Amino acid sequence: MGIYQSYGLKQVINASGKMTALGASAVHPSVAQAMGEAAMDYVEIAELMKAAGRKIADATGAEDGCPTSGAAAGIAIAVAAVIAGRSLRLIEQLPDSEGLRNQIVIQKGHAVHFGASVRQMIALGGGKVVEAGHANHVEEAHLREAIGDRTAALLYVKSHHAVQKGMQPLETMIALGREYGLPVIVDAAAEEDLRLYIAKGADAVIYSGGKAIGGPTSGFVCGKAELMEACRAQYKGIGRAMKVGKEAIVGLLAALERYESASGDAGEQLRLVERLVAAINELPGLHAAVVQDEAGRAIYRAQVKVDERTAGMTAQELIRLLEAGDPAIFTRNHYANTGVIAFDPRPLRPGQEAIIAARLREIWTNRK
Repeated sequence: MGIYQSYGLKQVINASGKMTALGASAVHPSVAQAMGEAAMDYVEIAELMKAAGRKIADATGAEDGCPTSGAAAGIAIAVAAVIAGRSLRLIEQLPDSEGLRNQIVIQKGHAVHFGASVRQMIALGGGKVVEAGHANHVEEAHLREAIGDRTAALLYVKSHHAVQKGMQPLETMIALGREYGLPVIVDAAAEEDLRLYIAKGADAVIYSGGKAIGGPTSGFVCGKAELMEACRAQYKGIGRAMKVGKEAIVGLLAALERYESASGDAGEQLRLVERLVAAINELPGLHAAVVQDEAGRAIYRAQVKVDERTAGMTAQELIRLLEAGDPAIFTRNHYANTGVIAFDPRPLRPGQEAIIAARLREIWTNRK
């Protein structure tokens, strides 16, 4: 019996991805040990934050870093930092930013919902959102015309949630930031390359600690030293409501160390997906294929098209049956309305792909 089952909860097989709703990542034992040791001792949090910033800088190539409770908190804190800086008066005034340079320019196709609203995270930091262009078409001129005297920063969202076509690339945003003397913030919450966006010239980049890195519920901002000092200063203001504990900071650092030294298991994940695809394709009405992540990351999933007529059920009905079992199996369902679901191999524990295949066969055997 696992810890969650001892509280009366069903076992979960996560084939959805590093999803916050399912607890993001199952951490490596070495990360859990580091968190346990941190929990049983004391530390001066301000000094731990600075030390964490140095470690984050080493891992990302940035000048400095600031740990956060998650990537969403990172957006709010980064926005607050560009508006209030290190002024205690302004820090304590936020999110009330009336009269300040508080506008955050974002492409309309990047103003997405990731489980919460990007716009709301910006607002928590005192930012006033200015959307440029259209949901599927943004030109450089749209961005230029959105920039004004009260613009505090440009925000670029790199995510599978964001519109993937018709948007201006990050390079355009960075060029405009340099031209107008504005910081460029990149929300790269689930991205795997921790150095790419700093190397491209972003002033602040936000990552989730519990997604690609495989750490606990946490996150961090990395970037220019002065801006990171301002990020840490926000813990005297809006950051207090989203403070990150010593255990999460140490767990994040332990996960970062593992992430830097890991050789990667993409090959084994691809082989697992191929085995799962082969098993699924034995079931009438299911058509499975290996597909790459829609945002271009080196992630491969088993994508399944449900033929309602042959399968005798819709994709939504299959999702409900999988989630109703024990263990409950959760899939990636962004395109379920089109009859498509996907299985992500990254969160699977050893042997769970066989459990998924067996559960699908059971459902097919018992279907009417």
